[in-house]
Amino acid sequence: MSRLYDTIEPNVIDEKMLQKAVEEQGPQEELGQLAKREGIDYKDVTELQLDFRNILKIDNLWQFVNLTKLQLDNNIIEKIEALDSLVHLIWLDLSFNNIEVIEGLEALVKLQDLSLYNNRISKIENLDTLQELQVFSIGNNNLTALENVVYLRQFKNLRTLNLTGNPVCENEQYSMFIAAHLPDLVYLDFRLVDENTRELADIKYQYVIDELKQGEAQALAKLVEEQAKQKELEHHKAAYVEYLNGPFLFESMYAEDTEAAKLAYLPGMADFKFVLICENLFAYGLKEHEKREAEVSTFYECLQEAIQDSQQQSTKIILDFENDSQGQIRVFTQLAIADSKLVKYNEDITQLSDMLMTLEMQTVDQLEEIIKDFERNIADQVSTFIENCRDLENHHHEKLLEIAITTLEKIVKSEFDEEMPDDVRLLFVDKDTIVNAVNASHDIHLLKIDNREDDIITKANSWSSSVIEEVRKPLRLGEQNPAQGKDKQQGNESTLSCSSFLVQQAERHQVPANVAGPLPGSQRG
Repeated sequence: MSRLYDTIEPNVIDEKMLQKAVEEQGPQEELGQLAKREGIDYKDVTELQLDFRNILKIDNLWQFVNLTKLQLDNNIIEKIEALDSLVHLIWLDLSFNNIEVIEGLEALVKLQDLSLYNNRISKIENLDTLQELQVFSIGNNNLTALENVVYLRQFKNLRTLNLTGNPVCENEQYSMFIAAHLPDLVYLDFRLVDENTRELADIKYQYVIDELKQGEAQALAKLVEEQAKQKELEHHKAAYVEYLNGPFLFESMYAEDTEAAKLAYLPGMADFKFVLICENLFAYGLKEHEKREAEVSTFYECLQEAIQDSQQQSTKIILDFENDSQGQIRVFTQLAIADSKLVKYNEDITQLSDMLMTLEMQTVDQLEEIIKDFERNIADQVSTFIENCRDLENHHHEKLLEIAITTLEKIVKSEFDEEMPDDVRLLFVDKDTIVNAVNASHDIHLLKIDNREDDIITKANSWSSSVIEEVRKPLRLGEQNPAQGKDKQQGNESTLSCSSFLVQQAERHQVPANVAGPLPGSQRG
């Protein structure tokens, strides 16, 4: 229920309030005046106090991405919201507000200290992602169910809990119950949980806790099993063989195949192992996935080899240039830089620039060739896998057609003695009927494979494109994505260091920029 704000003017967190708070809590005196003039980047703020400001709605905190401590206590906040960007938050105070439901904290996975003291909360919930929680204050709320505290058993780091002032504290079993169900708790309601209380609680609730532990162990085992299955499924998806280690593919084929159930009655079809075919296809797909992984590894090895070769050549060229230029520099110093010598030195720098630019372009061309080979190899592997699927279906079709023709000949000669449903017998009125039925079934199966092919090609293209994009990005942007690692950074550093060297040489000897010529990388984006 919302309050009627007769005497209080509710506020929303806006830019003006944030700017004022940051300035008040930031550096003062001369340093503070400098920061005020130049502006403070909210990304640099790690602690923020917004207490006693009559805030009704949390908003506009998305810029404080490095915040670790936030005070929002003593306001009139009714809902926890707009905190998703504060992923580094460790300490959060929302005490003395009007909050009724615990929510909106899912993204705060690093949170260690949380205060919801003096609100209107009636249930502890929605804290599952806060596994780092150590201190939790939720006193002076409306908690009535002692059993609700059991929810806190999942927080293995929780050492301090404050529930004082809640109706639940009036239960005569309160302290014993808490001590038994939260065995790692050190402080409860600002008091140390003594060993005597803990021992008595263990005895009193022994059977309840044992049963609870058993249930938790079963739930954990189930969770581990589900996670393992999900991990396995993700691996299968990466190999494009999800749900192929069973009858799923053929069952999906037959789902829209009206003749499939009838044809399954044909003699010999029961011995035709559909599931075995799927499992063979599944195993083949996993092997192809290993080949793709090996192809990626080879791709990066070739890439690194090309970059290192370019670096070595660039380094050698620069060292040779430095050695050759030492004598000329001494002459410049002694003879007050004769014009003819300076022109020659400028020409040498231009030649060096051209050589480095040529080497860079050769490296880029070589990388493009490696990328093209990679794309072709991946496309060939995907194509081979799909063709293998079609070969299995064609083999199945040929086998089915052979059995159908043989059965028809036996029926015509009155040599077929096996029982067969009437609707199946109707397919054997003549050769065209049975052949059409078999072909129709085959067409449906091929359509399913075609759809699967489109899905696989889309996924494979997206995957290979993302791999290639990560390689091209530093070459194109002239900067390195930190997530890619040190090895991939070296190719781009080679070009940048060459450019820096040429600039230094030009400035050191006061060589006009237009004489030195274009620097390596200056024509790249």
